[in-house]
Amino acid sequence: MGTNNEEENPKKGDGTYGVIKDTSVRIHTPERFPDLFRIDMNPRVTFISCVIIWGFIFWCIFYDDANEDMKEAKAWVTDKFTWFYVGSQDLWALFMIVLYFSKYGNLKLGKADEEPEYPTVTWFTMLFACGIGVGLFYYGVAEPVWHYTYANRYWADPYKPDNELAQDAMNLAYFHWGIHGWVCYSLIGCLLGVMVYKHDLPMKMSSCFYPLLGDKVFGWIGDAIDILSIITTLFGVCTSLGLGVTQLNSGLNIMNDDIPIETWVKVVIIWVITAIATASTLSGLDIGIRRLSELCFTLGMFIMMFLALLEDPVYLLNVFVQSIGYYLNYVIYLGFHCDAFEMHSKSVMGTQRNRIADVETVDVSEWMDDWTIFYWGWWIAWSPFVGIFIAKISRGRTIREFINGTMTAPILYSFAWFAVFGGAGIGMERNAAIEGYCCGENFINKTELKSVIVMDPLTKSDYSSFCEADKCNVCAVSILDYALEEGKSIRETARWVGDDDFSYARSNDKRFVRLSCFGDVQMWFFLMESQEDVGTFLDIISLVAIIFYFVTSSDSGSFIIDTLASNGDQNPPKLQRLFWALTEGGAATALIVAGGEEALAALQTVSIVCGLPYTVILCFLCVALWRACQVSFQDLDPFAEDFSIGYLDFASEFKLNICLEWLLGFILGPYWAVKAAVRAWNMHFAMVIIMSAVTYLFLIAFVGFHLGELGVKSFWALGWVMYFSFATMMGAMRTGVRGDRGYLGNPVEDFFAALFLYPSVGQQLKHAYDDKESSYSMTQPPRYLDVDRNFGNRNLGFNGKEGVYEVAQF
Repeated sequence: MGTNNEEENPKKGDGTYGVIKDTSVRIHTPERFPDLFRIDMNPRVTFISCVIIWGFIFWCIFYDDANEDMKEAKAWVTDKFTWFYVGSQDLWALFMIVLYFSKYGNLKLGKADEEPEYPTVTWFTMLFACGIGVGLFYYGVAEPVWHYTYANRYWADPYKPDNELAQDAMNLAYFHWGIHGWVCYSLIGCLLGVMVYKHDLPMKMSSCFYPLLGDKVFGWIGDAIDILSIITTLFGVCTSLGLGVTQLNSGLNIMNDDIPIETWVKVVIIWVITAIATASTLSGLDIGIRRLSELCFTLGMFIMMFLALLEDPVYLLNVFVQSIGYYLNYVIYLGFHCDAFEMHSKSVMGTQRNRIADVETVDVSEWMDDWTIFYWGWWIAWSPFVGIFIAKISRGRTIREFINGTMTAPILYSFAWFAVFGGAGIGMERNAAIEGYCCGENFINKTELKSVIVMDPLTKSDYSSFCEADKCNVCAVSILDYALEEGKSIRETARWVGDDDFSYARSNDKRFVRLSCFGDVQMWFFLMESQEDVGTFLDIISLVAIIFYFVTSSDSGSFIIDTLASNGDQNPPKLQRLFWALTEGGAATALIVAGGEEALAALQTVSIVCGLPYTVILCFLCVALWRACQVSFQDLDPFAEDFSIGYLDFASEFKLNICLEWLLGFILGPYWAVKAAVRAWNMHFAMVIIMSAVTYLFLIAFVGFHLGELGVKSFWALGWVMYFSFATMMGAMRTGVRGDRGYLGNPVEDFFAALFLYPSVGQQLKHAYDDKESSYSMTQPPRYLDVDRNFGNRNLGFNGKEGVYEVAQF
């Protein structure tokens, strides 16, 4: 399939795609150039990616409403595509489970006699460090505490016990960092490993589409895939860099009040880290990135084990074991939950729990947008980067070993991490609440408090004069009770609670902290500082670990982006690595500057929006991976007969006759399809007129009802019903012709092909009988029944007469 020279193709069914020649556009310097000044890149991929990325950067910096526009884009994606994000993750997880237990699990990512390139421990630390490192520090404490104390889908139940809320909080964190997160990494890495090490394709994302598109991946379609991958990867990495720099700034401020939490400080941190990351990426994979990954993993393990022993280890072990059980019990429910009713309207059962804002001011519908959809967009945005990286370090392992490494060990480690830090955080939150610490006081304004001059001792009857509307909430009562116990006067109490720096969320000895009263970036360091004498030491170690994880993510990202931009060169030029490292720093800076106080929201928005088109790509990659495995096991012949024209020939070959015919297909496509279907089904020619009339009726009605929307609301819905009916008829006709000719496919593929590319379907069916007569007879069932019983034994088309590969039908 992979070559235009039929003589170079092996015999059918030998488990390969033949001799594949990479004909991608390439410019490079002569070999005699010094390594530091060597250039080897795909100019279309590099230049177009740069224009889009730097154009976006300048837009963020110079357009005042950039952040607001990004917010609107994020809200639109969440509102319209929650079902798609959630459902696709489940689809991929199910597919990888089936692949794991199938015979294809024994397929090696490489030749039969190859051994793993890296030791298992080193391999695990590298894929872990590049995959999730910074995020675990940012969310390790904060996420469970936020789910426990703020509005989410469980909040509306006024009768839910507090202990169940705590467990639900842990369960949500496990869900976001479990199978559904890692599956996109595993899918891309596995497919790329098969195509690169088994079938000798270049290490780039477009190679994943070779089982579906064949040699077209070396043209502009493949370049478009790589461009999207670069953009998605860069902004996905920038999101993690933004999380890391925000936490670093907060940690430095906690340790030294003279370091402010300001945008300029974050920008300085970004460029210091970028400089370190640049040095690392220039040193290469085996030196800089490998050793940094091992160091990061070691520091993380040290902090986790140290804190687990300092806290209550029995309690944390109970949390770990119990939370795994809850996760296994609820993972299917969580995996398919879209917050459908929560996003539709406010629950009538919502009540005040004394932990969160008033029920009238909290919108539970925002939880899905802020958490699950952000996570899925973030994981997906990282998937090309991490997928390529783990494929690059996984040569010589079987698919089953690969899935074990990417979907079991890292997930269990993440679960242990959240059990220790999240469990400790929730424990601290509960203990501080028991001690009376709180953050939701409702005292009168500070000016009034400071003007109080009454020196009489404080009594309970004086409480109401301190609070708004003469009514103190639980937190205010707790604070005043403490003042009463201390024997403070009314004036002393007023001065105390009226001080600008007043806070009753943290004890003076730092042992008790109401974490929910602080920002998520502060929670980690407050938990560290609660460990009395070693608190400062843990703060410092945490900062060092975050910096190294930050560097590892940045240098790995720039290394992989350069690999994509250089046609899959696994040792890309150092000058290009330098350029992409600086570009990452520039993009992160732009998003931080554009977002200002809401920089993280801007970073999250870019991840979600970039992840949406990649979600579609990952769905197609499931089909590509299965077919690549079938070819490798000789269950599928990549040179089997297929339609002589592919779906995308009009866009990939730019031949005038093909393009003009495709455009004509918007009008004549249904007629061509009907004519071919009548022939396949051995019907009387009069049926051409009847079926054409019905098919065109649906298509014309689709256009007509949309025009009618100008006068009658809701006509658009009728229009889409007509179009789906039209696509169903077109798909059924393709199914009939495909079955008559014995081509690979299935009715689902036929329907979606007609739904999205009906002119291509009409074009395919127009030429389906160019070379020979139909095999249909009234005494023999159509051949597609036999094909369906042996699904998977035929695949991509090859036009033997012209010697030209045609696009895969799937």
